Amino acid sequence: MYMDRQNLFSSAQAITVTAASTDLIDLGSTRDIGSGEVLELIVVVDTAFTAGGSATLDIALQTDTAVGFGTATTLLTTGTIAVASLTAGYVAARWRLPRGVLRYLRLNYTVATGPMLTGTITAGISIGRQETAVYADAL
Repeated sequence: MYMDRQNLFSSAQAITVTAASTDLIDLGSTRDIGSGEVLELIVVVDTAFTAGGSATLDIALQTDTAVGFGTATTLLTTGTIAVASLTAGYVAARWRLPRGVLRYLRLNYTVATGPMLTGTITAGISIGRQETAVYADAL
């Protein structure tokens, strides 16, 4: 699948403690996204995660009407993922973008029993599905 920079939540974002994605996606006031195409959100581990103990990660897709996410609604969640599973290339989530999203979208990374010592994630929205991820900057 192809991802461009404008549709990324995280680009090799280091996750050591609970945090929101470095970027959010503003769907605008119309929100007619995809025009009948299947849009997929994919979250891939770039650099393997390590922790001093048995840390875990939970990734949630959130939506809100305001850019500050003061009343965020969680749409999807991975559930708890053990640090041992978070190896380079691991696909932590591959979801179809649900209907009914509000204007803004972001990911929230929740680290439990942490902190994580290392680990990075790239995540974004893609159209279509391929078995390997290709990341391309927008021209």
